[in-house]
Amino acid sequence: MKLGITMEGGASRTVFSCGVTDAFLEEGIMPDYFIGVSAGIAYGVSYLSKQKGRNLELATKYMPDKRYMGVKHLLKKRNFYNLDFAFGEVPNKLLPFDMDAFEAYPGKVVAGVTNIHTGKAEYIEVPRRDDKYEVIVASCALPILFQPVKVGKHYYLDGGLADSIPYKQAIKEGCDKNIVILTRERGYVKKQERAGVISQKLYKKYPKIVEDLEKRPERYNVCIKELFEKEEAGEVFVIAPETTYGIGRTESDPEKLTKLYEEGYRQTKELMPALKKYLAME
Repeated sequence: MKLGITMEGGASRTVFSCGVTDAFLEEGIMPDYFIGVSAGIAYGVSYLSKQKGRNLELATKYMPDKRYMGVKHLLKKRNFYNLDFAFGEVPNKLLPFDMDAFEAYPGKVVAGVTNIHTGKAEYIEVPRRDDKYEVIVASCALPILFQPVKVGKHYYLDGGLADSIPYKQAIKEGCDKNIVILTRERGYVKKQERAGVISQKLYKKYPKIVEDLEKRPERYNVCIKELFEKEEAGEVFVIAPETTYGIGRTESDPEKLTKLYEEGYRQTKELMPALKKYLAME
């Protein structure tokens, strides 16, 4: 068996997934292949380094910190998230990311990104020792809230633009068992957002990105439909929040985020017998 885990992005909503993965750590569930986009990969690496509770501390202690995110950072450095703090001071000093443990993880770790020129999804392996976290930042680079991020010779934006839930890449890589962790409730239907219209104007120099933004709701909804069909056929195991409590992309209230984290943890514990049966662990 080759186990793949795919984590959808969703910025602050991805705290749900942190509860899921902390429950996985308690149960000794680790994948052979991990792929995530945006916050899915940003939070996912703490799971792979087996730092149980780290993501919750990050969400409740540092996300509310004015140094972490806010409009002032967007106006000053054209990034809503203060990259020097969120991807510098926090993981390298204040709440250390265990690079030794991450390096020791034997599986493959991949971040989904969107090439700003082609508009296509690319899947880049995450370096085990990079204190600037460039690939992860590129995967998180939401239109409007981030500037495009250069990795190698190319510039990238959020991986979710071209492939919001890249579980098919895990299947392509040979994973015959797949867990997909979503950050939206079952039944959620994506619609064109006002921010999407603004983004289309901002990125008019990049027609393929504009095309991604226009087609993203349709692509997302088709992806979800196909995913649930595979779940019904027993081909994948999906974990999705029963509720996100109305939490938005940039929520920073510790109580709300803790509640969503606990939702993910609780649901996963309840699903554990079914999940172990799917994984043939029992």
